[in-house]
Amino acid sequence: MAPPEHPNPAAPSENSQPPAPAAAKGKGKKKEEDDLSEEDLALKEQLELYVVRAQDTDPGVQKLALQSMRQEIRSATSSMTSVPKPLKFLRPHYGTLKSYFETMPESELKKYMADILSVLALTMSVEGERESLKYRLLGSEGDIGSWGHEYVRNLAGEIAQEFQKRQDDDLPIDALMELVQQIVSFHMKHNAEPEAVDLLMEVEDLDLLVEHVDTTNYRRACLYLSSSSRYLPAPDDMLALDIAYTIYMKFGDLASALRIALQLDKPMQYVKQVFTTTDDFLLKKQFSYIIARHGLAFEIDDEIAADDNDKEILQEIVNNTKLSEGYLTLARDIEVMEPKSPEDIYKVHLIDGRGASSSLDSARQNLAATFVNAFVNAGFGQDKLMTAPSDSSSSGSSGNWLFKNKEHGKASAAASLGMILLWDTDSGLAQLDKYLHSNDTHVVAGALLGIGIVTCGVKNDCDPALAILMEYIGKDDSNIRIGAILGLGIAYAGSQKEELKMHLSAVLGDSQSPLEVLVFSAIALGLVFVGSCNEEIAQSIIFALMERSEAELAEPIIRLLPVALGLLYLGKQESVEATAEVSKTFDEKIGKYCDVTLMSLAYAGTGNVLKVQKLLGICSQHLEKGETHQGPAVLGIALIAMAEELGAEMAVRSLERLLQYGEQNIRRAVPLALGILCISNPKVNVMDTLSRLSHDADADVSMAAIISLGLIGAGTNNARIAGMLRNLSSYYYKEAAHLFCVRIAQGLVHLGKGLLTLSPYHSDRFLLSPMALGGLVTVLHACLDMKSTILGKYHYILYIIVLAMQPRMLLTVDEDLKPLPVPVRVGQAVDVVGQAGRPKTITGFQTHSTPVLLAAGERAELATEKYIPLTPVLEGFVILKKNPEYHEE
Repeated sequence: MAPPEHPNPAAPSENSQPPAPAAAKGKGKKKEEDDLSEEDLALKEQLELYVVRAQDTDPGVQKLALQSMRQEIRSATSSMTSVPKPLKFLRPHYGTLKSYFETMPESELKKYMADILSVLALTMSVEGERESLKYRLLGSEGDIGSWGHEYVRNLAGEIAQEFQKRQDDDLPIDALMELVQQIVSFHMKHNAEPEAVDLLMEVEDLDLLVEHVDTTNYRRACLYLSSSSRYLPAPDDMLALDIAYTIYMKFGDLASALRIALQLDKPMQYVKQVFTTTDDFLLKKQFSYIIARHGLAFEIDDEIAADDNDKEILQEIVNNTKLSEGYLTLARDIEVMEPKSPEDIYKVHLIDGRGASSSLDSARQNLAATFVNAFVNAGFGQDKLMTAPSDSSSSGSSGNWLFKNKEHGKASAAASLGMILLWDTDSGLAQLDKYLHSNDTHVVAGALLGIGIVTCGVKNDCDPALAILMEYIGKDDSNIRIGAILGLGIAYAGSQKEELKMHLSAVLGDSQSPLEVLVFSAIALGLVFVGSCNEEIAQSIIFALMERSEAELAEPIIRLLPVALGLLYLGKQESVEATAEVSKTFDEKIGKYCDVTLMSLAYAGTGNVLKVQKLLGICSQHLEKGETHQGPAVLGIALIAMAEELGAEMAVRSLERLLQYGEQNIRRAVPLALGILCISNPKVNVMDTLSRLSHDADADVSMAAIISLGLIGAGTNNARIAGMLRNLSSYYYKEAAHLFCVRIAQGLVHLGKGLLTLSPYHSDRFLLSPMALGGLVTVLHACLDMKSTILGKYHYILYIIVLAMQPRMLLTVDEDLKPLPVPVRVGQAVDVVGQAGRPKTITGFQTHSTPVLLAAGERAELATEKYIPLTPVLEGFVILKKNPEYHEE
C-alpha cells in the first residue's frame, strides 16, 4: 500500500469537492440537528465525510478514512450504557457502505471495511441475519476484544445460532471455531467465565475450556459448570462435570475433584485417580472422610497406600468406624448426653384437657413409645427403656420393656436397641446377642434387624453382621427370616456384596417362600445393589412379580416389589428403559404401578423437567376406583424435583394444585411428597399446608400429613412443629391410628435430640447419597398404604429410615484426627454462582466454636487464619492443618 498522501483526513481532498452534508441539510433535518450539541454536530459531519471518503477511488484516501472511522468507533465503544455516538450517526449510512462493500475488489481495504461493517451491524442488522458474524468472518484477523465487550457478546450469540445452522446443513465449522477460541480467551481474561462456558456448550466443545482457565479463574469456571450441570439434559450434564473434574485435577484442587467424581456415573475409577494423584497422607485421610459420608463402598488398595498401617488407617475412616465417636463428641459438647424418655417428648403437661389421659390400648401406645425412644436416643448408646439398668439384677431391665409389647411389637422393641446403639458396632452386637437366644421368635427377629441397624453405614473387615444374619435366612419362621433379610439389607446398603446376591436371589427364586419374605428379600437386594443397574437381580425380581397369583397381587405389601426393582436403577436415568418395557407386560393390577415407580426412581434427584411433566400428566387423569399408580407418580414428582431449589419450589406449587383437583388417592400421596421435598428442612409454607391437611376429613390424608410433619422437621427440634403435634395428639386422642402417627412424627422431629438429619443431600447440597434416598423412598412407598404396613404388622419398615440418618455436624479435627475446637462462622448459604468479584458465601452468620450443628441451607467457614481446611466444603469431619504463614499478633 502506498502511504496515504493526506496526513490530515479532515482536509477535503481534491476529488470530492462539495462535502455531502451541505446537500442534505435542507430536507427536514433542520430540527433534528438543533438537538445536537456543538461537538456532536462536528462529530456527525466528520463521520459523514468519512463515509463519503471511504468510497473514494484513491486507495490511500480510503484507507485513511476507514482508519479514522475505526478510531472514532473504538474510542466510543468503551462505555455500553447507551448506543455509542459514532454508531448512532453512522446508522443511516449502513446500507450505503454495505452496497459499496459488495463492489470493492478483494484487498486489505475490503477486510478493513468488513471489520467496520461488522461493528455497525451490532446496532443495525435485522434479527436472525447474523450480519455481524458474516462480516467478521470476511474481515481481518485482528483482536476482537478491542471493539468492546458488547460486540464480543453479540458475536458469541450469533456464533451459537450459526453453529446450529451449519451443523444441520453439514457445513464446515473451522472458521467459527477459530473465532470461538478468541472469544473464550477474551471472556476468561475479563472475568466472564459463565459466558465462555455458555458459548462452549452451544458449540459443543467444552474441552477447549481446560486450556483457557488459569489459577485465578478456575474455581469460578468449575462452580458454574457444576451448578449448571443440574439444569442440563443427559449426557451434557455428565460432560460438564467431567470437564470440571479435569480442571480441578489440573490445578491440584483434589478435594473439589473428589466431590465431582462422586457425582459422576462410574465414580470408582475417578475416585481412585484422585487418591493416587497425591502423596499427602493427610489429604488422603480427608478424602476418606468425604467417601465415608457419601457411603461409597471403597477398598483402599496398595496403589493408594503402600504401607499396611496407612492402609488400615484410611480403610477405618472409609468404613465409618469413627462416626460414633465423632457424634458423641458433638453430643457432649452441646451437653445433650442425658437420655430422654418418650414422656419428655410428648410433654403431656403442656396439653390442657382431654388429651392428657388417653384410654387407648396399651400395646399400641407402647409400640409408639418404642419408636419415639429409638428415634430420640438414636446413636447415644443409652436410654431409659431398653438400656437402663434396673435395681434388682445386673442383667438390665430391658427385658421388662420388651414384654410390655405384644407379638410383632416385640420385634420393633428389640430392634430399637440397635437404633439406640447406632454406629457403635462392638457394644451393639454385645448387647443384642442375648436376645438371639430368646424362645420368642419375634424377639429373635427384632434382634436380627437390630444387628443390621447397628452396623448401618459402618463397615467392618470381619463382617460380623453377615456372619450372624446368614445363619437365620433359611429358618422356618418367616418373622425371623424377615428380620435377618431386612437386617442384611440395612447393614450392607450400597455395598453391592456378591454373597448377598447369591443367597437373597435364592430366596426370591424359591416358590415356597411366603410372599412377605419374598418382598423383603427384594427390598434388601434393592438396597444392597442400589443404583447398580444389576441385570441379574432385576431379572429375579421380575420373575418373582410375574409368578404371583391374582390373590397375592391384591396384597398391599406387593407394592414394595416394584420399589425394590426401581432401587436398582435409582438415579440412573435411561438405564431403566429395558426393564420398564418388561414391566408393561405385567398383570394390569401392578403393571402401571411398576411402570410409574420405575420411572420416578430412575430419575430421582435428576431434576428432569420432561419426566415431571409426564408424571403430572398421569396425575391429571381421573380414574375409576382401585387404580393405585397415581400415588407413586405424586411421590415421583417430588423425588425428581428435589434436585435443585428452584425445581423444589415449583413442585410445591404443583402439588398444591393436585390437592385441589386430584382424586383421593392423589391427595393421600401429596403430603408424603411434600415431606420428601423439604425433608429435615421445615419451610413455613409447607408446614402450614401439612398442618391444614393433618385435620383433613380423609383419614389417610391426615395420617400422611402427620407423618410428613415429622419428616420435614426431622432432627430439627422445630418448636412450631412440636407444638402442632402436641395439639394433634389431644385432637386425635380417641383415634388409635392417628395417635400412633403423631407419636412417630414427634419422635422424628426430635431425632437424635436434634443432632441428626434425614436429608439425602450433603456437601453443600451437591452430592446425593443413594443409600439415604433409597431408604427414604422405601419408607415413603410403604406409607402410601399405612393401614396395612406401618399401622399393621410391618411397622418395622420404619427402621429403614436409618439409612438416611446422618449427624448434621461440622467437627474439625487436627492432623492426628483428634477434635480441635476452632472458631467458625455459620450462616445462611448464599448462591454465588457467576457473580462478579469475591462475594460473601454466607449471610447473617454467627461465630461459634466447633463442633457445631448445621441446619438445612447453612454453610460454615473458618473464622481464623491459623488453620487451613483440607476441603473447601466444611461439613462432617474436616481435617485442619496449621497455616505456615500465620503469625500470632
